[in-house]
Amino acid sequence: MSINAKHLATFILGAAAGVAAHKYLQSEEGEKLLEDLKTKASDLKAEAEGAVDKAPEYFQELKTKGSEAIKSNFPDAEKFLKDLIDKFTSAKTTAEAEADASNVTPSTAQL
Repeated sequence: MSINAKHLATFILGAAAGVAAHKYLQSEEGEKLLEDLKTKASDLKAEAEGAVDKAPEYFQELKTKGSEAIKSNFPDAEKFLKDLIDKFTSAKTTAEAEADASNVTPSTAQL
């Protein structure tokens, strides 16, 4: 892998930018900027922790309100879903029973 002039120029520019950033952050304005960033970061962290603490309450409220909205706007939805689930449950049970019946061998049937 060869190093050409483009790679060398990129490295030198990156190093110069790093030196300039270091010099700026050592100045009074840079220290103020760092303090502001630390304050904002701690505020964001506290806000995120608060959101995590409130998440279960929020989702419970969302579940309750969503359920009420569905019941009020689609009164037959609950019965439809229950019938649908029962249909699939009974179909699954029937399929399992048929599979069990087809797995019976003559030697096990005599026991």
